[in-house]
Amino acid sequence: MPSIPTSVALDQEINPWEAQHARFDFAARKLNLDEGLWKLLRTPSRELISHFPVTMDDGRVEVFTGYRVQHNIARGPAKGGIRYAPDVSLDEMRALAAWMTWKCAVVNIPFGGSKGGVICDPKSMSRGELERMTRRYTAEIIDFIGPEKDVPAPDVNTNEQTMAWIMDTYSMHMGHTVTSVVTGKPLDIGGSRGRMEATGRGVRVMCDESLRYLNMSADGCRVIIQGFGNVGSNAARLLMEHGYKIIGIAEKGGGLFNPAGIDIHQLLEYKYRNQSILGFPNAEAMPSEELIVADCEILIPAATENVITSRNAANIKARIVVEGANGPTTAVADEILAEKRIFVVPDILANAGGVTASYFEWVQDRQGYFWKEAIVNEQLETILRDSFDDVVRYAEAHNVNNRIAAYMLAIDRVAFTIRQRGIYA
Repeated sequence: MPSIPTSVALDQEINPWEAQHARFDFAARKLNLDEGLWKLLRTPSRELISHFPVTMDDGRVEVFTGYRVQHNIARGPAKGGIRYAPDVSLDEMRALAAWMTWKCAVVNIPFGGSKGGVICDPKSMSRGELERMTRRYTAEIIDFIGPEKDVPAPDVNTNEQTMAWIMDTYSMHMGHTVTSVVTGKPLDIGGSRGRMEATGRGVRVMCDESLRYLNMSADGCRVIIQGFGNVGSNAARLLMEHGYKIIGIAEKGGGLFNPAGIDIHQLLEYKYRNQSILGFPNAEAMPSEELIVADCEILIPAATENVITSRNAANIKARIVVEGANGPTTAVADEILAEKRIFVVPDILANAGGVTASYFEWVQDRQGYFWKEAIVNEQLETILRDSFDDVVRYAEAHNVNNRIAAYMLAIDRVAFTIRQRGIYA
């Protein structure tokens, strides 16, 4: 049986595009995917690189580099976030766009995958500078995006305000208001109820389903969460409210540990007041790298890529890993976790709650009719539970782990659509 390479240099191991390729190639081989479709699905269909000027507050003109990558649109418009960070790269955009294609296919919603980003340090920029940069970046990609072409959403260091600026810029160019060009908008301009919590809610559903599948109880189940942003904090709160015991929170600058459980409501209030979880009085400080390998039932990496690598995978003690972040586990680490018989709910399933709720927002914008939050949450949970069952059944039928099963299921669905549509030439 073909296998993912287990001895590669660390820089290659943590390259997100290489990691995505490793999983894709393995799954495509298991599916006996024909060579033409293999070539087609292995590479993005479009890549835009733009270098554009922005006038800064002090009058200087700074030139920024922005990307928009569209991986595949066979099943519908491309869908993918926009991130602002100093380390944004084309390889990262390619990987995240491909992951979005597979994520949408796993939960069977009619989108393809895309991703965008701008190389910048948003923490050192004023609100005015961020707005001007966002509007100019939108103008640069405007021919590539649209409700039926490519629908951006928030990602790292972007939020509903960023989406409002993009929507407004696009609308100004179109000459009329187009709310459905982005998702993750404020409620007052076409956002969806339940969207903000959706990824965290999806993580909670995956924890519930994993325990059900493994015949384990949620009552007192110990959870460690890496990352306390939107995904991690919402997952933590929802899990605590469902009887889970959150014993550890790991952040970039350090972590918190309390074997009796951390009160997430108190921690959220503390973070709101102090802009940090560090110093929270009802838990002890612990280095984040130690928390990730601490004893627990469920580990939730919910922040960035490459948290679980060949360097720490052998020390993971969790019984279940639910990936709230994109690409938190490298391909090499996957092999180690599989040998340890750790049950992994892969990112393209575990964090698909966000894109599923984004799909609902897009549908509501196009209908001009908005649902109650209870309906959004009910539809979301139904889709995610069904998708979990699809993936674990696929894993059992093909004797592969959940990640490869999710890739195989997604690739199979996209390939089937391409075969039905045929190749235009």
